Amino acid sequence: MPIQRLREFLDSHHIKYFVISHSPAFTAQDIAAAAHVSGNELVKTVVVSIDGNMAMALLHAPRHLDFDLLRDLCGSRNVVLAEEVEFSGLFPECEIGAMPPFGNLYGMAVYADDELDESMDIVFSAGTHRELLRLSWFDYKRLVNPVMGRLASAQ
Repeated sequence: MPIQRLREFLDSHHIKYFVISHSPAFTAQDIAAAAHVSGNELVKTVVVSIDGNMAMALLHAPRHLDFDLLRDLCGSRNVVLAEEVEFSGLFPECEIGAMPPFGNLYGMAVYADDELDESMDIVFSAGTHRELLRLSWFDYKRLVNPVMGRLASAQ
């Protein structure tokens, strides 16, 4: 069960969270509609390669990752979108494209857009295209300790 590892991690840190089940959906817009979640609450995880190392970038679902901003933030010129074949084996319990933004559980750096600091709660894929997790941004940030900076551009 994909969400089990994440649940155990959150439970061991006494974090309150909610599981949201929905019909299968794959795009951020379809997920938000299926789960009746605001597009501003839904965050997406973008897997990138930074100097050949996989990392996660987290931003509001309606936004686009600006690779120039991420390059500036991480101090590397070699930052590209990771191909599914490059990272599919890193998340064996997750469906492709539905990995939760907990890079610390997978030995990956996490970069988060600073707009997320305005959020009370975040909602994100929990390992499948049928489940989301909602938890407080404060709790997420405390557990993951992402590198914060401007990463997103408007759609």
